Amino acid sequence: MSEFTYKINLLRDLAAKHDLDAVLLRRASNFAWITCGASGYINIASSEAEAYLLVTADRQILITNNIEAPRLDKEEALTAQGWEYRVSPWYETRDAIAELTHGLITGADVPLPGTVNLMEKITYLRAKLTPEEGARFRTLGRLCAQAIESAARSVRPGHSEHAIASLLAGEAERLGVQATVNLVATDERIFEFRHPLPSGKKLSRYAMLVLCGRQKGLVCSITRFVHFGRLPDEIRRKAEAVAQVDAVMIAATRPGCSLGEIFKRAIEAYAQQGYPDEWKYHHQGGPAGYEPREYIARPDSVEQVFTGQVYAWNPSITGTKSEDTILVTENGNEILTSIPGWPAMTVEVDGGALERPAILEIT
Repeated sequence: MSEFTYKINLLRDLAAKHDLDAVLLRRASNFAWITCGASGYINIASSEAEAYLLVTADRQILITNNIEAPRLDKEEALTAQGWEYRVSPWYETRDAIAELTHGLITGADVPLPGTVNLMEKITYLRAKLTPEEGARFRTLGRLCAQAIESAARSVRPGHSEHAIASLLAGEAERLGVQATVNLVATDERIFEFRHPLPSGKKLSRYAMLVLCGRQKGLVCSITRFVHFGRLPDEIRRKAEAVAQVDAVMIAATRPGCSLGEIFKRAIEAYAQQGYPDEWKYHHQGGPAGYEPREYIARPDSVEQVFTGQVYAWNPSITGTKSEDTILVTENGNEILTSIPGWPAMTVEVDGGALERPAILEIT
């Protein structure tokens, strides 16, 4: 069974389970998921695609306008997947949706009057990745690692955060990856904000670069730090502590373990490292896929880890963070965003050892 056929069957099974005649998809993440990586968006800041996908028991219809149809057909090859095109003038697309769904009990992934909200249920389907998606994630992880390493090694004191963000976005785009999240902080701003939008502040010694890179709909996350001159003892201690927490979370992310159990181990690790409250100041991550996090892990999360899933944990201790994207395989966890040659620290956990990224010190 092809990846596409498998996903269409999943969606039809979901519709049957909820006594629905059809499912309507509009979110850009779901568009990419069901089409195995096609890009249905124009504005990368929008969560919605420029087309609707309608799936019934015996039809799969792409509803779009005369602006988008030529590219979707020629460059995304959706006709080859068997999508039946319904193309309207750009000012009449909703009329086509009303016509095609008339009389049908329809579920949708966006709020639409008269439809059943399936957003959460489709998210959980989407988070269980196929082997083909795992292979695409490997490629994306390598490219995101290349982009952030190149940008980080090009950073110099005096660069503004905007300039650093430009370096990161430029390297990502050069490699065919969209920087959908591009966070940069320098010096004291690293200690003030967990989600620092780039500003005009200029770098003195310490820089944090955060990238969520998207390709074929999938999103990889990675964070790295650079410090000019000898790293202060306080930052070094925090970096070692957060690496320990990250290693504990990665080691615990194995099939059958619940996210709540992983979270409990993370809380214990924070306390053991002397920072018992730091987990409260920022979420710790969760499964990744067609969103940077398909859903966020919480202390009471009951969702279980599955082989083939991708996770991005991001424990942080004020002024430091540890973040990579990992793939859960039968034989262990594969760090997709590792950077060969980047400084690392070896962390002992559960009788084994994991390498976690250290701060790049430039002297």
